[in-house]
Amino acid sequence: MTGKATKKSDGPRGLAGPNAEKSLSLALQGGGAHGAFTWGVLDHLLEDGRLSIEAITGTSAGALNAIVLLEGWVEGGPEGARAQLRQFWKRVSLDGDLSPIQRSLFDRFLGYWNADGSPGHLWLDAWSRVASPYDLNPLDINPLRDALSELIDFERVHACVDTKLFVAATNVWSGKIRIFNAPELTVDHVLASTCLPMLFKAVEIDGEPYWDGGYSGNPALFPLFYETRGDDILLVQINPLERRSTPRTTQEIQNRLTEITFNSNLLHELRAIEFVTRLIDEGKLSSKEYKRVFMHRLHGGPKLDAFAASSRMKAGWDFFKELRDLGRAAARSWLSDHYEAIGTHSTLDLPNTYS
Repeated sequence: MTGKATKKSDGPRGLAGPNAEKSLSLALQGGGAHGAFTWGVLDHLLEDGRLSIEAITGTSAGALNAIVLLEGWVEGGPEGARAQLRQFWKRVSLDGDLSPIQRSLFDRFLGYWNADGSPGHLWLDAWSRVASPYDLNPLDINPLRDALSELIDFERVHACVDTKLFVAATNVWSGKIRIFNAPELTVDHVLASTCLPMLFKAVEIDGEPYWDGGYSGNPALFPLFYETRGDDILLVQINPLERRSTPRTTQEIQNRLTEITFNSNLLHELRAIEFVTRLIDEGKLSSKEYKRVFMHRLHGGPKLDAFAASSRMKAGWDFFKELRDLGRAAARSWLSDHYEAIGTHSTLDLPNTYS
């Protein structure tokens, strides 16, 4: 891309297990409970062991997966990362280790915001048009805060120097994306990346308020252009680009608008990659000065897209496991089809997919 090309070193870079042969960077989308699909993808990639992870950029649920993976890896390598990911998703499920009070609050929040047509949802949907989280949730109760505080040792995340981590949040005042790096991360930075403004108060960091990073980059790809040595990026995409049906209800319209909004900046970056790559291929830009990105995509396909947008608010353990298994199967298929291409060429047809 527009970062200067850098000299590559031989061998795997980043988080590398004993069988690692090739390196790539991961770009992890956010999407609420659908982030359990990404858990499954990561679980299989770690189990397979042939890939090392040079860097990870993540937003919202993607950031959560990235941080949990890094913390688990520092503690116990690939198997430690797999165990920590499972423990995290179990911990935040309604069937997990939340206290009865936390579970009740979490269930209430998710139930109200799940577009199921229930009286509770309809009441809150109407009330939210005249009231904000500052009225509806004045104590700013967020069960995710306790789960992260109790499960994640951020000192381990700070100590992980083998790979780079980029977490995106949206600055409320400027509307611009803000990227936080591993050495500075705290619970508040993660909550900022996951902050849905109709559900929780903006998270203040250094005196400035932040909302979910999905509004400005889901995920942000540009840190991988400038701060990595490898060319390969694997996008784990959980938000559908297309839905071949026209939304008709208010909630269907809102859900589709959210999907479009959360994909828009990603589309801009992918189009920029395609543009720069084309200019390099045409000899109009020098590959010595501009980075040629090999772009790959792993997604759930029709099975994941078939889930209603409102299921992003489901938090049952059985649902998480279903998504995990779907992610593992998708990763297995992707590796079978595209492993040999890593390091040589893109497997994502950018001109025809995103133009």
